[in-house]
Formats: sequence, C-alpha cells, structure tokens
Amino acid sequence: MTQTEKMKQQLQAKKGNEVTKDKPKTIEDYLKQMAPAMQEALPKHMDVDRLMRLTMTTIRTTPELKQADLPSLLGGVMQAAQLGLEPGLLGQCYLLPFKNNRKGITEVQFIIGYKGMIDLARRSGHIQSIYAHAVYENDEFEYELGLNPTLKHVPSFDSDRGEYIGSYAVAHFKDGGYQMEFMPKAEIEKRRLASPGGRSKYSPWNNYYEEMANKTVIRHMWKYLPISVEIQEAVQYDEGTARSIKDITPDDDIFLEAPEPIEVESQEDPEEFPVE
Repeated sequence: MTQTEKMKQQLQAKKGNEVTKDKPKTIEDYLKQMAPAMQEALPKHMDVDRLMRLTMTTIRTTPELKQADLPSLLGGVMQAAQLGLEPGLLGQCYLLPFKNNRKGITEVQFIIGYKGMIDLARRSGHIQSIYAHAVYENDEFEYELGLNPTLKHVPSFDSDRGEYIGSYAVAHFKDGGYQMEFMPKAEIEKRRLASPGGRSKYSPWNNYYEEMANKTVIRHMWKYLPISVEIQEAVQYDEGTARSIKDITPDDDIFLEAPEPIEVESQEDPEEFPVE
C-alpha cells in the first residue's frame, strides 16, 4: 500500500469518526438540531425552547413514543410548530403512538385538541366568537334546520344531567353571519372509532371525552368557516399519521437516512418543565 493510499484511508477514517461524533444519538439531540427549522415555523408568540420542553415532557409521560418511528415523531413536532400549537396538558394538540401492523412499526398520530381548534379558528380574524357544548338528555334542547334554523339549549342544573346525547358548535362571524352544527353521539362515536388515536390507551378521549366530542363537531363544520387556505390544508392532517420530517424539511440530510436506536437522555422529573 502506497503512502498516498494510507493517507486517504486515515482521512476517511477521521471523517467517519467526526460524522459519528456529530450525529445525534437521542431524541433531545434531534430536537436541538431541528430547533432552527422549528423557530422559523413558529408564530411570534411562541418560544422554541418551551415547545421542546413540552415535547420532552410528553415523551416521558408516553413511553411508547420513545420507540416510535423517529421521522414520524419529529414530523408531528414540526406540525405542532407550523400550526403554533403546544403538545400536552394544555389540550391544544397531542402526539399519540399507535401500532402500524402493515409496516410493523409504531408511528405517531398528530391530533388537534378542542382548544387548538378554537385557537386556530380565532386566528382567521373573521370570527367574532366560536364555541361548542355537550348536550345531555335532561337538558332542554331544540335543534331545527331548514329555511329558519334554530338552536336552543338550556342545560339542566341537576347533579345528574342524564346520558350524553351529542354536541353542537356555533361560530359567529364579524360580518354578522353564523354557522352552527349538531352531531349526535352515534355519529361522534363513529368518527372516534375510525381514528387509531381514538382507541389508544393514551387517547385524550379517555379523560376528555366531552372536549374531544366538541372538537369533532367543530372539525366537521371547519370547511364552512372563513379560515385561510394554509390552515385549512394543515388541519387536514388532524387525527392522521404525522407527516414524516422528510416531507416537511426535505433539505435536511440528517433525516434522510434511518437513525440509530435512540433514547431520552434526560431523566429529570416532568415538573422541571412547568406547564402554565
């Protein structure tokens, strides 16, 4: 072997060691490398460090996310950044793991919460107010469509309001118009069961059924609201498999190859990252 060949081998080995050294090994490392792209996507009122802290808290409280497909997980975080929503306890959006039996991997499902849908609708600037409420069998409730649609709801003040029968949503526009929608429980259940996240043990439906039902109704009337095209398109990914990070930041070479096994580096208590 010539001296030139030996030098080439040494340079290649050194380059390989540097690549290995710089390559992210943990989820936190990947998030830090994504930070500039997330900062660029975030609206001005949000901070990238807070988004990363909330993401790590979500991952620690949902262990299956550690074994999830990494591009799918990072894609879900980037979707939250693009929509300006915070994952976790605030109920704006959720990152849920689910088993994709066809691919044989765990993927991440991105779900917008009730508060997230309300927040996105208000950003349009054309909506004066938007709200949704659950209806129970002991409530006084009237709903009629036709030439003169009517909606009247007087909640029961009894401790037992009876069985849940459905939810309705109303949006009042600044130009004086409005849009309303009612959905019975059977239709809401049909939509919940059609979503992998609706059946997950980590699903917000388990602890916040009423809020998720209300969100489902708002989601259904979304196409009738004066929302920007960008937000309309982004919301299409709600309750679906999170887009791969390669679909969102295709120029970032580090996400183009399958990563090595990763782990969560920090083991701090989640209380270190307070949720306001």
